[in-house]
Amino acid sequence: MKHRADHETQPEAGTRALLDTFAVGDPDEVLQLGDLFGGLGERSFGMLLFVATLPAFIPIPGVGGAISGPLVMLIGLQLLIGRHRPWLPRFIASRGPHRHALNRFRERLSPWLRRLERVVRPRATTLLDHFTASSFTGLLLMLLGLLLSLPIPFTNYVFGGLLLLFALALLERDGYLMVVAWVAGGLAVTLAGLLSGNLATAAAQLLDRLN
Repeated sequence: MKHRADHETQPEAGTRALLDTFAVGDPDEVLQLGDLFGGLGERSFGMLLFVATLPAFIPIPGVGGAISGPLVMLIGLQLLIGRHRPWLPRFIASRGPHRHALNRFRERLSPWLRRLERVVRPRATTLLDHFTASSFTGLLLMLLGLLLSLPIPFTNYVFGGLLLLFALALLERDGYLMVVAWVAGGLAVTLAGLLSGNLATAAAQLLDRLN
């Protein structure tokens, strides 16, 4: 199968090593999303999700989520339906972060990635590749992307951090890390659902009192 052949031609570099390759070049160059996952084989979704999550950490309320949320939902939808390779519309594929922005994020994450690389490794890949597992991952990404796109105060970093867990699990091909991401993502979605339900109930009670 083609996606297997692509994967075999790509060295199994860790996430830090992959990010280091993007550090070389003109800092003002735009790294197009359509080029970032070329040749990564089964890790393509992980790299695309990683880069798509970066805007969530922009410290401007409402901006990061409005960019990252729909992108994450698009990635999740493709995993949900069982695609083996990411697809992006041309107008999105031709856009992406500047190299200097990706480098700043890489420098911030580097100490954490260094620690994480001591415990993560390719394992239990059925939890990544099986259709049911991939679909469940896609469903959670769609829900987290939706939550990220909503103007909920002080949540961008939380949802962004959770999405990075999914991205790293896909990049490092670690099924056990994906289970951790499932649990954390499921809890976040459940908690958000309960809180939104409670807020809706409280708002309805307040309106009743006002009337």
